[in-house]
Formats: sequence, C-alpha cells, structure tokens
Amino acid sequence: MSEDKTRKFILTEKEMPTAWYNVAADLPFRLAPPLHPATLQPLGPQDLAPLFPMALIEQEVSTQRYIDIPGEVLDVLRSWRPSPLIRARALEKALDTPAHIYYKYEGVSPAGSHKSNTAVAQAYYNKKEGIRRLTTETGAGQWGSALSIACAIFGLQCTVYMVKVSYQQKPYRRSLIQSYGAEVFASPSDRTASGRGILAKDPDSSGSLGIAISEAVEDAAPKPDTHYSLGSVLNHVILHQTVIGEEAIKQMALAGDYPDYVIGCFGGGSNFGGIAIPFLREKLRAGAGPRLVAVEPEACPSLTKGRLAYDFGDTAGIAPVARMYTLGHAFVPEGIHAGGLRYHGAAPLISALLEHGLVEARAYAQVPVFEAAVLFARSEGILPAPEAAHAIKAAVDLARECRASGQAKTILFNLSGHGHFDLAAYDDYLAGRLVDYKHPQDKIDTALRDLPVIPPEVAALAAGGHQR
Repeated sequence: MSEDKTRKFILTEKEMPTAWYNVAADLPFRLAPPLHPATLQPLGPQDLAPLFPMALIEQEVSTQRYIDIPGEVLDVLRSWRPSPLIRARALEKALDTPAHIYYKYEGVSPAGSHKSNTAVAQAYYNKKEGIRRLTTETGAGQWGSALSIACAIFGLQCTVYMVKVSYQQKPYRRSLIQSYGAEVFASPSDRTASGRGILAKDPDSSGSLGIAISEAVEDAAPKPDTHYSLGSVLNHVILHQTVIGEEAIKQMALAGDYPDYVIGCFGGGSNFGGIAIPFLREKLRAGAGPRLVAVEPEACPSLTKGRLAYDFGDTAGIAPVARMYTLGHAFVPEGIHAGGLRYHGAAPLISALLEHGLVEARAYAQVPVFEAAVLFARSEGILPAPEAAHAIKAAVDLARECRASGQAKTILFNLSGHGHFDLAAYDDYLAGRLVDYKHPQDKIDTALRDLPVIPPEVAALAAGGHQR
C-alpha cells in the first residue's frame, strides 16, 4: 500500500480545546513560590493585585488540572483556531531524510504568532475586572502586536515599551501596534524612573526585555485603572498557550503518527510550553514519551548557561522574584534579530521541568539558524520569524541525524510565527552582514553577581517544596 500523501491536518471548530491544561496538577514536585521584590518573602495574592486581575492570579497558583476557557475568549480564538498541523514533505525531500517532520503553524493568527492565544485571555480578564489600560513590554514586537489587537477587541487602552534595538530594526512591527490603537515607546525611555536611570548610565543602551518590563511595571503599578500584562514566563501565560499542544495531539492522531521529538524555540517559555506541556502530560501518565526540546540563542543562553536561582524578573528589581534559570537581571544581550528570545531568565515552570530532567535544551548561533530558516522558506513556502527559526534549526539537525542513522523518527515543532515583519533581518543574512555572537562566560558571571540574597528560611522553603 502506498504511503498516505496527506499534508495538512485540520480540526473543526467543535474539536478546538475548551479548557487549558495545568501541568502543575500532575507534577511529582511543587514549584518554588515567587517572592516579593522588596521583602523577598513569598508573595500573596494581594501583592500581585496592583498588576494582575484576580482571575489570572488564581490561575498563576492553581493546581486544578483543567481550567475552562471563557466563552467570550473562545469566540475570539475561533477566528483562527484550530491552527493547522502540516507535514513538511518538501523539507523532508530537501533534506533527503527518512524522518517525518510536522509543524504546528501559529502564524495564522491576526498578529502572526502564537502570542494572541494569551493576549485575548488577558485582555478579557482585565476588562471583566474593570481595568481601563494595559501596559506591557515587547521584544521583537510579536507580543506587543498581539496585545494591541486584543485590547482593541475588548475596548482597552494599551501602552507598549518596545526594546530599543527591535524598535529600530522592525519599524513595521511598531506600525502594526499603532494601527491597532496602542502607543509604543522605545525602551529604555525617559517616561519612567527606571528608563531614565538606564539612560543616565548608558545613553546609547540598546535595551532589553528586562528593562522594558521594569518600565511597564512602573507605569502600571501605582494606577488603579491600569494593569500590567506579560507575554511569557508566568504560569498563567503558559497555561493559555496549551491550546497549541492539545490541538497537536489530536492532529497527530489524524496523521496516524506520534512524535519522537517535540520542539519549540525558547525565550521566556510560552511558545515551548504551549506545544510541549500537553505532550508532557502524556509522558507523565505513560512513563515514556517524546523528547521535549527547547531551543534558545547562544547570545542569550538562559537554559544552557544560566544559573538556577532566585532572581528579579526585571532589570530594576521591581517585578516579582522567581526561581529560574537566569543570566542575571542586569544581563543585556547583544542585538540579535530574534528579539523575542532576548530575555535574561526562563519561566519558573520550564526551569523546574529542566531541573528534573523532563525537558532538554540546546542553543544555536544566529547564522546557522537563518540558514535553516531560508531552507524552510524555499521548501515549504513560509518565511519564519527568526525566533521560530531556532526550532526549525533543531528539527533540521535531528532530521539529518535520521538520514545518517537510517532511522525514521517523527519530529514535531512549533512554527510560532511568520517573519513578514523581519525582512531587515533576512536582508542582513542574504547580504552576508549577519554575524554570530556567543555571549562570553565572564560577562554572564558578572551579571550573576547581582542576584538577590534570599533569606535562609525562604530558601529552605523553596528547597522543601520540590517534593509533594
């Protein structure tokens, strides 16, 4: 019998997930508690109330296995969900590999990336609580675009602090943000004390996600009608992204296949967690399952070179403190084109999964990442975002290993967004101007010297919380 040549696997609206999956319910250990940035004591719900609506705070600490997606959120998500799962047959042919390669394509959302999955939910919960305005940071602009659209849908104002190097590299991404009614500022800016402090030390600062988070938090915290919204890292953000993996499990069944590898690019953790965590549930239940691979840039290697420690989520030290793999909150990465992956820390949830050997990580330089991106574009016809191209690079390497060994492994990766607003990056690559940058260990060590000193009783509490 000849092999089925079906290429695209589509679910109906009725098959779309109606609940988010919370892996905290199934983990054999407890996550370490986040800490107050001033007292370094465990945070309570009221400590987070100036920043987030109570519904999201409850989701952040929930151990409930499934959390229903509100109908109003589902109504919006259905405009592009379920997203397609596609067999990359042309890429397989180009690589001459026996591997089966699939990708989940999140670039079909209005913002062009997976970020809309949580932006819609966060805007909804804030609107429901009576909030008028949201502030946020954005690296490459994908998150800022997604939140600006979500705020327009729910009638909220939106202020975006965009990392300055991306603000300069990606002018059309900020044009998109403004087109949806949001205001966007290059960070560090002179609008906040934290921004002015950075500029006083370094007037030419290229910015970082940590700096932009400081500005957005500072802007929101003292204003009763304003909340802060984060596009990655936190538990509730990863929770909202699990619709990706839940759909992919059903679609792999339609394909009559099951992955040996599940891959996602990694900056803060929402994209990787979104596709990997539902597969982790299956792995925890069966005692075996796919290898879950997070892929980050060598220029910002939090998972592969960071230290597992409590650290501030932002540069100024005003955001909550979390136990995570970190390069130090003072870390400022080089201005690589994968702006959405330039964060100093890793999601506490993903950090714990890596610590316990449930996921794995690898890092790549940006030139080979763009080589893989162009190979994918020329075979599959989709120009990927530089962030998503990291996952493609890992998939290509694994497929080549299959060719060398003769093993027909199945590889699934999350194509988290398109690269239509990243053409300047491709111009640099095609013109030979793109350079690799491997962050020196001595600079990482320097940034790690400023980690907060955690009280012994709190450190003991965190260590003791690792076993249920």
